[in-house]
Amino acid sequence: MDRLATTVGLFPLPDGQRERLAELKGHQKSDLIDGNEARATRDAYAATRRHYIDRQREAGLDRLVEGQGRWDDLLAHPLCVHENVRTGGIVRYYDNNNFYREPIVTDDLTPSGDVPSELSAAAERCDDLGAVLPGPYSLAGLARDEHYGSSAAFLDGVAEFLAGEVAAFPDAVETLTLLEPGFATEPPDAEASERIGDAIDTVAAATDADVLVHTYWGAPDDGLYRRLLDTDTDGLGYDLVTDPEAATTLAAEYGTPPRVLLGVVDGQNTRVESRQTINDRADRFAKCATTDVDAAYLTPNTGLFHLPVGKFEAKLDALAAATEGAR
Repeated sequence: MDRLATTVGLFPLPDGQRERLAELKGHQKSDLIDGNEARATRDAYAATRRHYIDRQREAGLDRLVEGQGRWDDLLAHPLCVHENVRTGGIVRYYDNNNFYREPIVTDDLTPSGDVPSELSAAAERCDDLGAVLPGPYSLAGLARDEHYGSSAAFLDGVAEFLAGEVAAFPDAVETLTLLEPGFATEPPDAEASERIGDAIDTVAAATDADVLVHTYWGAPDDGLYRRLLDTDTDGLGYDLVTDPEAATTLAAEYGTPPRVLLGVVDGQNTRVESRQTINDRADRFAKCATTDVDAAYLTPNTGLFHLPVGKFEAKLDALAAATEGAR
């Protein structure tokens, strides 16, 4: 099993940049990113993006990501900057101490080009890029619908929106990771699981890149997992930090795709894992899987925005060290 080091994005702002951006943007909810930033703010985020890419390259990661420094609203960002979405009050981001503006969808979710623009800028410094997006189910779950009229139609609308964004990605994008924490935090019923598989296929069909669907803060239930195995994606992600037993049980009972994304580093804890701990977690998963795994992307289980910058960088270094010689 080849092992490659990467991340699932959502990096903390570099030292000094948080204060600089607060000065440029202001300190109120109305000052958060809306897609129409002033030139000085755009330049500050461009510098942040360059820093992210250079630091990942310095660490020795195999697949670099853009880092999503502009994403004030975490996974809700692609909707919060859309012209047919207004932002409501500040709401809690899942069950933690982070918050985001609730996106309220008021009209058709046409492609906006916001994320493709970020990735095109990153591609100027990186020709082997990993893109990260919220999956359609989790993104819909973070928003409020005042246009589509039903949960099924809203999910389809969000999937079509994401597919439109993905279709505009630069050629440098080699992998696309769809983040679906909602599978564990707000499990769908059986009927919704079928629609979710269709929605993910809609997004995956928009790109020739490898597409991986990653669940964290737990694992999907058996029925949804089986549906995910039947999608046209290239791999699935497993959180081996929050609930490793649930993840390995699924791999043992139903098998895995040939490519997997393994969350072997805790994205919310400052303790830096050793090389042995990282590889032990990957080894245990591989032994439990009843189908062959050709390639495993070793990654933090969640985004790293929770961490102090020094710990974030130490975790990048740890992932790269753990996969050195395992490619």
